[in-house]
Amino acid sequence: MSNKYFPEEKVGYDDLFYVCYMIERVARRVGHRNQYVVGKLTDELLWHYLSLADVLHSENPEKIEDEWISELKLRRGRFDITDVRTDLNINVPRPAQMAAVYARLIEQTMEPGEDYIHAIRRVYSNQICRTIDNYNCSAFYEPSYGIARAYREKGF
Repeated sequence: MSNKYFPEEKVGYDDLFYVCYMIERVARRVGHRNQYVVGKLTDELLWHYLSLADVLHSENPEKIEDEWISELKLRRGRFDITDVRTDLNINVPRPAQMAAVYARLIEQTMEPGEDYIHAIRRVYSNQICRTIDNYNCSAFYEPSYGIARAYREKGF
């Protein structure tokens, strides 16, 4: 996939990781699932953020969160992904850890000719995300090939 602003440059895995990281951070902050944030991002905005990721990663992530929340007109929800049973899981994964899970899943399940924009939409709209994001189970700890297989087989 070409960079929107510099067509001779390619959007890569690190750019994908950054966008997944911001999706995770913003979703947690506004109290929604990741799918809500992705649903508010237009294809044009996704391409914009993927293309500028190498620059935006040096910005304060809270500033970027504020910009996304304002620009996308995100509303506060009641979902708290960090509300877990401490007898089952004492360590809630950090946004960067979950961004890595999702970026690897996107990369490992990309279809021939598919770009990151469509792959992001496809993965984040899949029901398996509810299982991956349930920190009371261990799905997010599974090896990336196991998560990709579960995605293809429609469940763990």
